[in-house]
Amino acid sequence: MIEALKKKYALSDQGARDLFQGIVYSVLANISLMLPVILLAVVLNQLLAPLLQTETREFSIAFYTGIGIVILAAIFILHYLQYTAAYIGTYAESARRRIRLAEKLRTLPLAFFHQRDLSDLTSRIMGDCAGFEHAFSHTVPQFWGAVISTSIVCASLLVFNWQIGLALLWVAPISFAIVILSRRWQEKLGKKHMGARFELAEGIQECLETVQDIKACNQEEAYLKKLDAKMEAAEKAQISSELATASLLTTGQMFLRLGLATVIVVGNGLVMKGQTDLFVYILFLIAASRLYDPLSGAMSNMAEMFSVGLQVNRLKEIEEYPQEAGEKSVQINGFDITFDHVKFSYERGKTVLQDVSFTAKQGQVTALVGPSGGGKSTAVKLAAKFYPPENGKILLGGKDLAPLDSTMLMKYFSIVFQDVVLFNNTIMENIRVGRKNATDEEVIAAAKAAMCHGFIERLPQGYQTVIGENGGTLSGGECQRLSIARALLKDAPVILLDEATASLDVDNETEIQSAISRLVKDKTVLVIAHRMRTIEAADQIVVLADGTVAESGTHSELMENKGLYRKLVELQTASANWKLNV
Repeated sequence: MIEALKKKYALSDQGARDLFQGIVYSVLANISLMLPVILLAVVLNQLLAPLLQTETREFSIAFYTGIGIVILAAIFILHYLQYTAAYIGTYAESARRRIRLAEKLRTLPLAFFHQRDLSDLTSRIMGDCAGFEHAFSHTVPQFWGAVISTSIVCASLLVFNWQIGLALLWVAPISFAIVILSRRWQEKLGKKHMGARFELAEGIQECLETVQDIKACNQEEAYLKKLDAKMEAAEKAQISSELATASLLTTGQMFLRLGLATVIVVGNGLVMKGQTDLFVYILFLIAASRLYDPLSGAMSNMAEMFSVGLQVNRLKEIEEYPQEAGEKSVQINGFDITFDHVKFSYERGKTVLQDVSFTAKQGQVTALVGPSGGGKSTAVKLAAKFYPPENGKILLGGKDLAPLDSTMLMKYFSIVFQDVVLFNNTIMENIRVGRKNATDEEVIAAAKAAMCHGFIERLPQGYQTVIGENGGTLSGGECQRLSIARALLKDAPVILLDEATASLDVDNETEIQSAISRLVKDKTVLVIAHRMRTIEAADQIVVLADGTVAESGTHSELMENKGLYRKLVELQTASANWKLNV
């Protein structure tokens, strides 16, 4: 049973045990609610005995009061245990699930994140986990508890009198069938609602991220109209989903109440014929008024469980995604990076790199240039094993990257990408991300080498200044320099620079290039640059166009070839001489 719950709902061992315990206590708590029914039937039978001239024991108020107190105590204790197991256990499991998801996301390859939108992942981790909490504290234990306890009570009633028992219970299968047979319809509407909600979340996130550009282009009204349309679509989808569920659920619950009428008809007939006594009839009448409540609740919970199934499946998709594995202990001899007939595409049928081969040698600077969309940034990401190639091999020091653990490989790489990622922390800690055990003096030395020290000293708290989310209080060039300082601090044998100086002015760009030049001795440097003048001194220039190596060589060799590289240089030279005519 525990293994079945664990597999069905993607629970931990402890979570499955807590859920099982919650179901057991829910069963006992529901059965305990039938004890007052039995007591009431007994008391009524005692009170009516003189009128019906039947023999019975002497009526004792104290005796039945004592039994009533014991029953109330049992109900309280069982409901307290049920609450503790269902609610506290669920919230503990929710915490474990969030931690488990975070740990799983940390180990997944970047291809997983490329295939999914950030708002979708946020919705899963926050929204779906919140739905999980509600379902497993308010729905799942109560549903199974109601089903099992009602089955036990129904079996007992059938033993008392099978005719009245059937009259009481014949409506239950039909009522549940109404809800069950509509499951596909409910799931279809639920998916539509979830998709509309995702579109809305994506639109809100996009609005917040691009509010500056929206205002600058005077597009607030047009953009907000689109956002309003997404809100209306999400609202309509939610209303449709809930209306469908409510209408079917209400139909089933209304049909369920017909059972009371059939109990009255059948029971009255049996009593008149003398085929049953009044006590059994009274017991069934009281049971009918009490039994349909948990059945109605079970139907409501079943409808909610259909929706919960979609959320559980979304969470299971993350947990069951193939985890990247590889060798964590390997000896690297040298740090040449070799692309050997590499082919790669982010999406099937849309090739980004096609049969790319070149070697970035240790102790040299290898520059990747070419038109936009040629595959330069992709090649750098493949070099760090952010993605696995479809065909061919990528070697580091003669070792194929494919069987190696990507987390282990990161200790060999210092990376500066065009899109800088900074944290809402101090400047000191943002640079220290490069090497967590670095001293303050080492951090400051890296900042000076990256030309950061000057602007940092001008800040109110210097290196202890909190820079806001993603460096919101700094300029683009300052953020880029902090990213470079982080890479310099790491001092890894392989340096990957993707437009590392794109946001810098000419003076700072020249000084940082000098710092990088001092750093790259005996190291492998793979750099992307659109400004051709910044890579003229590179030991090797690889020109990528349409996902292939168009040509390679030194600056002088490529200029003599009069190929694509020379054309790009001439275009940039003409662009540099452009001026505004007024």
